[in-house]
Amino acid sequence: MSSIAPTRTGIEVVEHLCSGRYAQVHEMFAAQLQALVSAEKLGAAWESVLDRYGLVAEVGAAVSEAGAVRVPVRLERGEVVVGMTIDDADRLTGLQLMPPTAPWQPPDYADPESFDEEQVAIGQAPFVVHGTISLPRRPRPCPAVVLLAGGGPFDRDMTTGSNKPLADIAWGLASRGIAVLRFDKITHAHAGVVAGLASFTMTDEYVPHAVAAVNVLREHPAVDTDRVFVLGHSMGGKVAPRVAAAAPTVAGVIVLAGDASPMHWSAVRVTRYLAALEPDGGAGAQAAIEAIVRQAQLVDSALTVSTPVSELPLGLPASYWLDSRDYDPVAVAAILGKPMFILQGGRDYQVTIDDDLSLWRAGLADRAEVTIRVYDSDNHLFFPGAGPSTPAEYAAAQHVDPKVIVEIASWLEASV
Repeated sequence: MSSIAPTRTGIEVVEHLCSGRYAQVHEMFAAQLQALVSAEKLGAAWESVLDRYGLVAEVGAAVSEAGAVRVPVRLERGEVVVGMTIDDADRLTGLQLMPPTAPWQPPDYADPESFDEEQVAIGQAPFVVHGTISLPRRPRPCPAVVLLAGGGPFDRDMTTGSNKPLADIAWGLASRGIAVLRFDKITHAHAGVVAGLASFTMTDEYVPHAVAAVNVLREHPAVDTDRVFVLGHSMGGKVAPRVAAAAPTVAGVIVLAGDASPMHWSAVRVTRYLAALEPDGGAGAQAAIEAIVRQAQLVDSALTVSTPVSELPLGLPASYWLDSRDYDPVAVAAILGKPMFILQGGRDYQVTIDDDLSLWRAGLADRAEVTIRVYDSDNHLFFPGAGPSTPAEYAAAQHVDPKVIVEIASWLEASV
């Protein structure tokens, strides 16, 4: 699908919303989204925007990037952005009404005067991606870390609204004498090409570029060749042991909220959690749960390379699920015998203590080289807070917990 089609669809959706044609927008939803969000619920959400900001004054130009479309809408007393994800059949798989994102501000624990940054290219043509090395101005050579973002088409900072958690980590660690390399994921830099690869896997998404990034750091004159680590968040944490297995020179692994349970069943659990947050979840939420349960059961049973994407969870191809299903991150980590630091947010509903950290503990807690920490107030992005975590919690501008930065830096300094 060309870039013109999604932007045209995005404008059409906003025009329908502005005219109160919520049923027409609902008809444009993919089946799973239709089951989860009714036309009435969509209308209530849009009208709450109008109540808060006034009538629509102007609809801006639609921007399509990395599989998503954003349309800015100026109202009498403010502005919102209508964000959408659109599949190859021109159906909406996601829709959000978001306030404009404020520019990211460095966290208080980062000292931009204490490090420099270099831009680098990672990987081989035609899948070269770009990244940034943050280099401390302290005595060298210094320990170094490659950062791996979570699942999805993230840029090098893992940008989420106004927040950039990987930039927080990079700047926080660089301010403490540790070199950090972060890079755009292949699914961000080459989204269109990747979407056309029928055999794309989780390994393809992470391992080649992560190994290349490790080599870039090891060849840098400012870096201690023997002290290059890998730090992954969420799915990046899940894959980090596989990266270390593919790059034996890696000195150790840091896992932040790394999922260890089967990803397809994690998707079911998260869908149930989100449905429970809706006061009127009802039949629509139940239909979405039933759909993703069927998809997860298919991954476990009759999955073959020819299983259609439409029958599988999260819009990922059969090749991806075959690779993910057969990968046990805890078992791979146990074989490595390398220092590991595993961090978990106590309020995380995406990767949980009971479903995921319990597996890391069962397989690794008795290892002298493994350190496990739980940060009770932190959510999936390691943003501190209180009460049950929700998706809305990610919208406010905030930063990775400073305790997390300090303890990662201390662990790296001690891991010789």
